[in-house]
Amino acid sequence: MSLAPAASSVFRKASDTALSVNAMMKRGLFNPLRPDHAVKSALNVLKFGPFAGVVMHAAQTNPHAAIVDERGELSVKELDELSNAFARGLTARGIEAGDVIAILARDHRGMVLSILAAGKLGVRAVLMNTGFAKPQFADVAAREQVKAVLHDSEFFELMSAIPEDIPRILTWVDEHDNADPSIPTIESVSQGQSTAAIPAPEKPGGMVILTSGTTGTPKGAPRDKVSPFISAQFLDRIPLPRNSTVVMAAPIFHATGLSQFTLSIGLGNRVVFQQRRFDPEQTLANIQKYKAQGLTVVPTMIQRMLDLPPEVLEKYSPSDTLKVIFAAGSSIPPDVVLRSLDYFGPTLYNLYGSTECAVISVANPEELRKAPTTAGRPPVGITLALYDENRKRITKPGVTGTIFIGNAHSFKAYTDGRTKEFVDGLMSSGDVGHFDADGLLFIDGRDDDMIVSGGENVFPQEVENLLSNRSDVFEAAVVGVDDRTFGKRLRAIVVPGPDSKRDVGEIKDYVKENLARYKVPREVIFLDELPRNATGKLLRKPLIEMEVPAE
Repeated sequence: MSLAPAASSVFRKASDTALSVNAMMKRGLFNPLRPDHAVKSALNVLKFGPFAGVVMHAAQTNPHAAIVDERGELSVKELDELSNAFARGLTARGIEAGDVIAILARDHRGMVLSILAAGKLGVRAVLMNTGFAKPQFADVAAREQVKAVLHDSEFFELMSAIPEDIPRILTWVDEHDNADPSIPTIESVSQGQSTAAIPAPEKPGGMVILTSGTTGTPKGAPRDKVSPFISAQFLDRIPLPRNSTVVMAAPIFHATGLSQFTLSIGLGNRVVFQQRRFDPEQTLANIQKYKAQGLTVVPTMIQRMLDLPPEVLEKYSPSDTLKVIFAAGSSIPPDVVLRSLDYFGPTLYNLYGSTECAVISVANPEELRKAPTTAGRPPVGITLALYDENRKRITKPGVTGTIFIGNAHSFKAYTDGRTKEFVDGLMSSGDVGHFDADGLLFIDGRDDDMIVSGGENVFPQEVENLLSNRSDVFEAAVVGVDDRTFGKRLRAIVVPGPDSKRDVGEIKDYVKENLARYKVPREVIFLDELPRNATGKLLRKPLIEMEVPAE
């Protein structure tokens, strides 16, 4: 009997592998009639890492794949060759396999070439957040032992936060930034270097994707070894376009954008970048101009597009070509889900995941139409379970518990050595949620966002969703602030719509009519916008610390 769990585990892994292969074939990631292509692609990934490996393989097998940025279009073949020259130029400047470089850039060819060159050299690339303040940037650079920084010229001021002896190379130069001509650029470093293929490093350098850092300095989640089968977790429940065009609105320094950029190239797509900063109308214009079938966003971007004036929205018909909106990074207010399905058609796929856990679950358009707040179901290869505070497994529908995940592609530990909690071989997501009777997952909030007010437990998301559903509210956030009587009191921050009366009493009464009395905010504050980081995640700390005049 002692062999039963091991045998069960082996059977499950074999079954998951078979299902993963089937999902990848079904979506066209590889041709079953050309198994040699699949083998070569897998070898490239093992030698150079997932990003460089996929692009290198696409350069040989998917001539349609390309990127489009402000300077025009580059095929994957051109990217492959240019990155070879850049990699050799970095070597000439002392960057070697095993070194750590930081990349601080927006979405454009310079960002792509930097990640590619790092992969080909076996260099560890830390993808920095473009929304960093100086202290965060300096802390991460020091912790990760960065040897050089590749950055856009707009971040000159941020560079003053790190020692001057750390070399810098410009990935993009804007004239108005008055860059010193002596600072090397990708072009100057690559000049005169061969574009021939680069020999594989002894081992891949790996990549570090940073957590959002909404509560302090972002942690580093390393992606040293990534199985090709992780693609199946995206493809199993999402019909991503193939040999088509995808508009990339999400930043690729973050897991959402990076994963979808890599997959899009692997599927032979042309990827259209934004004008380096998100513009809601320009995104709609790009979908129409390029007849895009795919769009990758973080949730706030959907809301900003849908909040455009009606006369602007009427100018575009994205539903004519769009088949998939891939959204991830944070929850989507239920009214935004329904508005998206109405305007864009049945195209919205909302992925619930994290930097640490990778993919957790996916909600498809049919599920979202039925239950706009659902996180959907887990794709192939993923186990989900709920545990109570004593870490006893919850099996009944409607009972909230901490969400634990079994995913072969989860990270093992942060770069500072810390890791997540594990129970029964499953890793904590840090979120709490419940399943309904149909097996759909719902996220009730972050484990550490729970507010205990007067002895009652309140998860902000329930109140936030209720308020966001009002026609006179664009969005809302709820936080807990210290209170001498109740321990914590609820503070609601509301971004009002044009029809809002900005009536505090009306907001409180609305919550009282729909939820338990202890969930009624004691404070209601109206703001023009909520504070968010570069990937659209809500920053709760400023809302907790803000000074509020006494009523």
